[in-house]
Amino acid sequence: MPRLAPAVAELRVAVRRMLCDHAGRLVLVACSGGPDSLALAATVAFVAPRCGVSAGLVTVDHGLQAGSAERARDVAGWAAGAGFDPVETVAVEVGAEGGPEAAARTARYAALTQAAGRHRAAAVLLGHTRDDQAETVLLALARGAGPAGLSGMPPARQLDGVTVLRPLLDVGREQTRAACAALGLAPWTDPHNTDPAYARARVRADALPALVDALGAAVVANLARTATLVAADNTALDGLADAASAQAATPGGGLAVPVLAELPDAVRTRVLHRWALRLGAPAGALAYRHVTALDALVTRWRGQRAVHLPGGIEVRRASGELSADRPAAGATGPADAGASGSADGGASGSADGGASGSADGGPVAERATVRLGRGTDPPAEVMPQGGGVTEAAPPGHRLHPQAGLLQ
Repeated sequence: MPRLAPAVAELRVAVRRMLCDHAGRLVLVACSGGPDSLALAATVAFVAPRCGVSAGLVTVDHGLQAGSAERARDVAGWAAGAGFDPVETVAVEVGAEGGPEAAARTARYAALTQAAGRHRAAAVLLGHTRDDQAETVLLALARGAGPAGLSGMPPARQLDGVTVLRPLLDVGREQTRAACAALGLAPWTDPHNTDPAYARARVRADALPALVDALGAAVVANLARTATLVAADNTALDGLADAASAQAATPGGGLAVPVLAELPDAVRTRVLHRWALRLGAPAGALAYRHVTALDALVTRWRGQRAVHLPGGIEVRRASGELSADRPAAGATGPADAGASGSADGGASGSADGGASGSADGGPVAERATVRLGRGTDPPAEVMPQGGGVTEAAPPGHRLHPQAGLLQ
């Protein structure tokens, strides 16, 4: 009997740990035909029946490259032969919002969650690896990220009511490629993943290998472990913010300044950020400077005037309470007014948090799309919903966190 390849064994152990929790249910594997998702799919095909799990497969055709429809059909044909049922090929129309990679990711996740809903699947499995996690942490560090960004990609999360699982986050990219070779699989390499126009591709090709050369191969696993450790802290801070939000809430929908003033900085800024979102500030436009300006109404009060938030919302402090005026229905406010008239110059400063930077590296709600300015005005910082803050790169810098990783 031939000896089982170590890489294949490692993947089977990783998938079994997560998959056997869903005995008696259907799961869907998202597979582009790339080495990571193909290795995951082959592993699920072996493990699922041994765990009492039904497994289907979805491949998404973004239509971004010549021959994409044919590749999707090839993946679907392989999946049917491997025993997956159902097997779906979903063609999506990729818009332009946030750039091509962000738009492709949005379309892909919508297709996957809709497929899960159609088939009543218990979960969708994605093929992100430890190397992807390390790249995500490096990109977050480059943007001055805090806990929300440094938490990286979670192994399990909810997206539009669907459980999304990443069973290979403790498995290296080298192992997925070795598993494909051992199993006789011929994966497809997405050219977006090696396009130097994108920051993730440059991190993959240049930055991370340089760190490995300088610090040793363990740096990849260490960066990925950082995400795990920070995620635990971030969860704890979010729990504290939940409790503090309830304590600070006033009958009129505002926040009590004395309660806010007693909170640790990390908790208070989370409370303010969440409150701004509840008021209707668009998540994609709520920036570090906005939350810092709100915080100044609590901690650096000098009688400054209102803070203008995206969405035309004005926040004032009066009688020990933060309260907000919202625009009338159909009205719009300043596009990005920031803080107005504060005695200390409004909100400014460097970012202290952020969002993960992978195209598949995390949920939309936990990440920021950084849109780069190339004119004379500085680009806006973008604050993800997880409570961290991301500041955009300077004009002309080619930071694009949504690049690549189309698996």
